[in-house]
Amino acid sequence: MTEIQMPRLSDTMEEGVISTWRKNVGDQVSRGEVMAEIETDKAIMELEAYDDGVLEKILVEAGATVPIGTPIAILGDGSGAAAEAAPAEPAEQGAKPKASPLAKAVAKEKGVDLSTVQGSGPGGRIIRADIEAAASAAPAAAPAAAAAPAAAPVVSNEDVEEIPLSNIRKVTAKRLTESKQQAPHFYLTSAIDVTDLMAFRATLNERLQAAGGPKVSVNDLIVKAVATALRANPAVNVSFAGDKMLQHKRINLGVAVAIDNGLVVPVVKDADRKSVSEIAAESRELAGRAREGKLKLDEMSGGTFSISNLGMFGIEQFSAVINPPEAAILAVGAARDEVQVRDGEFVARKILRATLSADHRAVDGAVGAAFLQLLTGLLEDPIRIIA
Repeated sequence: MTEIQMPRLSDTMEEGVISTWRKNVGDQVSRGEVMAEIETDKAIMELEAYDDGVLEKILVEAGATVPIGTPIAILGDGSGAAAEAAPAEPAEQGAKPKASPLAKAVAKEKGVDLSTVQGSGPGGRIIRADIEAAASAAPAAAPAAAAAPAAAPVVSNEDVEEIPLSNIRKVTAKRLTESKQQAPHFYLTSAIDVTDLMAFRATLNERLQAAGGPKVSVNDLIVKAVATALRANPAVNVSFAGDKMLQHKRINLGVAVAIDNGLVVPVVKDADRKSVSEIAAESRELAGRAREGKLKLDEMSGGTFSISNLGMFGIEQFSAVINPPEAAILAVGAARDEVQVRDGEFVARKILRATLSADHRAVDGAVGAAFLQLLTGLLEDPIRIIA
């Protein structure tokens, strides 16, 4: 008999949520087969069986949050599965129906009487889904109950809907709050003329398409330019670690991706050693799997510097919060037409504003300014990005 525990699926994970069970009690499970989906602080990830056997018992219902190392299921030879899978016997003379702790909490919140709910969990246990189904069906019975004696008033606000935080959003909120409280941020902004960069991208994409390659975005070019600038300015590619500094030899760039229930930062490893087209293909694949909740642990770990681009939403300028334990993050806005004076004449140019947020414990102002100055030069003379 094997005890399945809540695994550590990310380097910062402290607890996980059973998003859904892919297997039922009594099902045969093979080594490497997906048993459940676990919501971590970074994504929804698949839990694979590390042994062969029969799922004899589910200890933690879908929707429940438990710390890492907590037993969540039992895998055995099948001898114990029959009892678990058997239907529940009717409750006797007021006996309380079996319900998971989460189901009890949700029932109390929604005003659902547990004695009226038929459990669908193992052994007839009432789970969260049963409570939510009962709550959604309640309005249909409301007219018949109108003649019943008035119950005690329930305090509620119909103008407000309570939305439970996902595990990803909870941990993101915690870590970024700690970042703001512990890391003394300072900000540097550059207005970058990307007129030539836009023309360069158009020409590059024509050639890549002709060769059957993927298109590159402005962000792909920015990622490559940042990697090049970090290689020349390694003092920005650092982390503060109490009584010491960590100088990272690899340039692993986290690219922030917004998903439905929070924010994840997949990492492009060794970005300085990859071509723009390789970065484009990898970034597109990582972002796609991030939105599907299928990123692997190593694809979200090991970042040394992050980039957050909100230009596609029309945001012209913003300041991002540093993603610990990194020491800096670049916030990229939209490129806008602006009138500038060149050789005594007014001309329209595409201007993009980028803001560097840096941890002053690890990065000095002059060091951050030198990095941003080099990045500006690369983006304004884009041939240098791929040279």
